[in-house]
Amino acid sequence: MTAVRTACYHCGETCNNHAIALDSKIFCCDGCKLVYEMLHEHGLCEYYQLNDKPGVSQRMQVRRDKYAFLEDAQIRQQLVQFRDDTQTHITFYIPHIHCSSCLWLLENLHRLDAGVQRSTVNFARKEVQVVFLQAQTSLRKVVELLAAVGYEPYISLQDLQHKKRPGVNRSLVYQLGVAGFCFGNIMLLSFPEYFSGPEGMDTVLFRYLNLLLSLPVFFYSAQVFFRSAWKGITHGFLNIDVPVALAIGVTFVRSLVDVLSAGGPGYFDAMTGIVFLMLAGRILQEKTYQGLSFDRDYTAYFPVAVTVINEEQETPVALPDIRTGQTLRIHHNELIPADGILVKGEALIDYSFVTGESAPVRRSIGEIIYAGGWQLEGNIEVLTIKEVAQSYLTSLWNRQELQQAEDKPASFIHLLGRNFTAVVLLVAIVTAAWWAFYNPARIWPSVTAILIVACPCALLLAASFTNGHILRILSRHRLYLRNAAAIERLADTDHIVFDKTGTLTGKHSAEVVFYGQPLRAAERLQVAALAAQSTHPLSRMVRAYCGESTLPVTDFASHTGKGISGKVQGNSIQLGDAAFTGAGADGDFTGSVVYLAVNGQVRGRFSVRNGYRAGIRQLFGQLRERYALSLLSGDHNGEAATLQELMGPGATLRFSQQPQDKLDYVLQLQAKGQRLLMIGDGLNDAGALKQSHTGLSLTEDSNNFTPASDGILEAGQLLLLPRFIQLCRANKRIILASFIISLAYNITGLFFAVQGALSPLTAAILMPSSSISIILLTWGLSEWAGRKLRQPLPLMADKDQLPG
Repeated sequence: MTAVRTACYHCGETCNNHAIALDSKIFCCDGCKLVYEMLHEHGLCEYYQLNDKPGVSQRMQVRRDKYAFLEDAQIRQQLVQFRDDTQTHITFYIPHIHCSSCLWLLENLHRLDAGVQRSTVNFARKEVQVVFLQAQTSLRKVVELLAAVGYEPYISLQDLQHKKRPGVNRSLVYQLGVAGFCFGNIMLLSFPEYFSGPEGMDTVLFRYLNLLLSLPVFFYSAQVFFRSAWKGITHGFLNIDVPVALAIGVTFVRSLVDVLSAGGPGYFDAMTGIVFLMLAGRILQEKTYQGLSFDRDYTAYFPVAVTVINEEQETPVALPDIRTGQTLRIHHNELIPADGILVKGEALIDYSFVTGESAPVRRSIGEIIYAGGWQLEGNIEVLTIKEVAQSYLTSLWNRQELQQAEDKPASFIHLLGRNFTAVVLLVAIVTAAWWAFYNPARIWPSVTAILIVACPCALLLAASFTNGHILRILSRHRLYLRNAAAIERLADTDHIVFDKTGTLTGKHSAEVVFYGQPLRAAERLQVAALAAQSTHPLSRMVRAYCGESTLPVTDFASHTGKGISGKVQGNSIQLGDAAFTGAGADGDFTGSVVYLAVNGQVRGRFSVRNGYRAGIRQLFGQLRERYALSLLSGDHNGEAATLQELMGPGATLRFSQQPQDKLDYVLQLQAKGQRLLMIGDGLNDAGALKQSHTGLSLTEDSNNFTPASDGILEAGQLLLLPRFIQLCRANKRIILASFIISLAYNITGLFFAVQGALSPLTAAILMPSSSISIILLTWGLSEWAGRKLRQPLPLMADKDQLPG
């Protein structure tokens, strides 16, 4: 027998059950059919013409009362951005936005609900801003409409606290615009001076116009450098902005004196040009990571509200209002928000994101359940014993011993800048002493000229443009670093620490092995048809193993916490635990086990284990030659031998690690002077990620929740880790090379400056040419260094595909 694959017209997924037909179109489930009917009724079927299979599967229907909490006035008020007597403005984060069809449909919400006045999509940030009239619709109806058409908003507790992802620093953009306008006009007005025309009323007028144009640059655009320099001085540290601010200030004062005393045109063109270029470099850096959030906490993971049972009545209550002693109803596939005791139902909980243990755990009535787990089967009721803010999950972020970001080592750029400043001041003092002895009248022009021409602007530009370009190259390959300082710390790595579950193993790389009487092809399709009826993760893995099947299933029944059963082509099939299928006592197996019984006879068991990501052997083969390696896993040590062989005999492996154990291990290594790169994906890694020299959160999707870290790395790019570190090391070499080249310009300028003979034309040539050449050089070298990331990885041999 062969199964014919039929794709759903709405979402494109395979129709495993009875094909649902409507208007000569096939749908995989009633949910997808209902979405099509809704769009068809309102004349929105153009949605399907813009992209092939643009929809999201609706097999998992949204619970009817899931958004009842939006009727609470206090919760509504905290979510909306603006509200008056007639309309409400609100912005939703919608992870499912992925193509032009999504954008088109979301911007046509008004055709589905007359109360919606306007909906605007920010495609890059996966957000939609909706404006609706309270008299015609409500916030709950708008959210339920979005969920009904397959674009369910992600509303978390963080939204109540107005913790938004970082946006564009508009003040820098305005400062850049002002500096660019003034710089261009000053250059234009300085042409008579450049060509040594006769000094007359026009030339004097142009000098005063240049002075006026320089005022907004000095008092507005350059303030970012003055504030940074002052902050460094107050903390007893000469950062790179101190000599820059000094040079800008001296250039402005010297130019002001020259113009007012009719001693010359000043150096306004050089000053405004440098401010403009340095601001451009800063904006380039910020532009790379403005859309990602690296400081997420548990509130981005928790729902806004949960159902509370009070005298047999269900009431949605906001999470901050949950108190001990209340009974919570946790629905299927919902997160447990507070520690409590199970009082009703049988729990099957996925704690992988909290503890690192990959296998779901069962809990019976009377046992304690901790916050942060996902209930996988049916509904349960939990009696809270701790409030949300005091739960085990939230404590992962509240450890006082974590090192703060400001305690991390200072950038080598600031150290170079400090030494550079000392040398420049020494040269200025020596020059002043020399002229004080020979010609005191030359002290002012020579000393000010030295401070003008010896500005470390080229070093700052080299750092800004190189860091910004490297950040862009890394982001193109889906490594998103928090800031430029993370590049330096990543380059200094000498010890790499890995989490196992979700890091070395992937969500989509599970391995299924069947042990027992071999199944015929027809039987495999029958088992696949039954497994397709369940949304349980283990059922989906069994279905994937057995293949696609469209065979009809009758008498289907789901037994919460035990398994599923049904009839396929006359055979009674059961999938579940040992007791449910009659297999007897469950043995001690690695990973999860699903037993199979056909017509009352046990045929065997499916062993389901997470699989390692492809290419892991090659990755460790490269890393263990250059770095010390460690593994910290919340899982048991059943795979210790395999991992030791992969990571090398010198690697340290620690299993059954709690979050505090991981943090303690990182602190121990840091006490020995080691510079750690920690790579993890779950809340159990949050403390270690934050404490490490560099912490990278691995994610299957950069829009999903990840713990606080220095960077976010998409899982498919993990094999590029050695190349990422190599590129970060090249970043430092490029900046140093640019600095050395810029010294040639500084030495040339100092030759004129110490003599007090630095003309505005010389400064106008040297300083911009130095800056522009540094920009071009850093861009070219950065692209050359990043070429290896574009090279394809070697094909993996079969032996690299390892079971987990």
